[in-house]
Amino acid sequence: MVPKSIGRRQFLKLMGIGGATALLAPAVPAIMEKLDRNKAPGPSGSTGKSSAKKLRQWVMVIDLKKCDGCSTLGDIPQCTKACIEGHMIPTGPNGEWVQKWIEVLKEELPGGGNYFLPVPCQQCENAPCVNVCPVGASYTNEEGIVLIDHRRCIGCRLCMAACPYSRRFFNWGEPNQPAQAKFARYSPEFPVPYIKGTVVKCIFCAHNTHNGKLPVCVQGCPMNAIYFGDLEEDVATNKVEIVELSKFLAKNNAYRLKEELGTQPRVYYLPGHGEEFRGHNFERTKA
Repeated sequence: MVPKSIGRRQFLKLMGIGGATALLAPAVPAIMEKLDRNKAPGPSGSTGKSSAKKLRQWVMVIDLKKCDGCSTLGDIPQCTKACIEGHMIPTGPNGEWVQKWIEVLKEELPGGGNYFLPVPCQQCENAPCVNVCPVGASYTNEEGIVLIDHRRCIGCRLCMAACPYSRRFFNWGEPNQPAQAKFARYSPEFPVPYIKGTVVKCIFCAHNTHNGKLPVCVQGCPMNAIYFGDLEEDVATNKVEIVELSKFLAKNNAYRLKEELGTQPRVYYLPGHGEEFRGHNFERTKA
């Protein structure tokens, strides 16, 4: 169990981190470190020693009290922008966003008004998309992230029909992607270059977690509303603070979308409607 008060060095030790390069985001040099890859588990989940390190079990928490859809900034949602740029996600013929792996929805409040709801792939433990894939292209890796092997995907789109969160997208034509995407080395953890006739989605930035970095949506959120953490170590961070995950969720009455379906999502929400920033000057609040 993680102690009640978690210091910087304790957190880095828990996460198997040492050295001097980035763990979190360039904007937070005080807690930028490098994953100690000698301690990280190999493909089989073992370090090759008798005392194998536990595999990560990634989870995301979105604090809706801090999210106002970037309306305070008078800008487009920065988490969506960071995701599209960070993954070189295909755009429409005029550069429009046709795939929003994390989409910020504007929802109505029962008593009037509205709130903003960022929705990435929910990374379900009992994932309907994985259950229906006839060729095993959709699968869950050892760290709980649902991925797609596009070399196996046959484009049947059964997974899209099965997803109750509408968080999967299809490359109908030849993907309109940046020129540099052609030089990427494809893997399900960073599915670039994109392949026509295949399904794509949020991957919890699996390529980043192996290198001790946070997902790009977490790094890009100016309100620090998105937390990323490890269920095994019971810690999470939004790049500026570290929290004890289980107590953080309980204290803030966390919930998950469509829990009644039994999908067991790994994305949690803290109730709110952007009240921490709405009506305030962002630059003053940020300082």
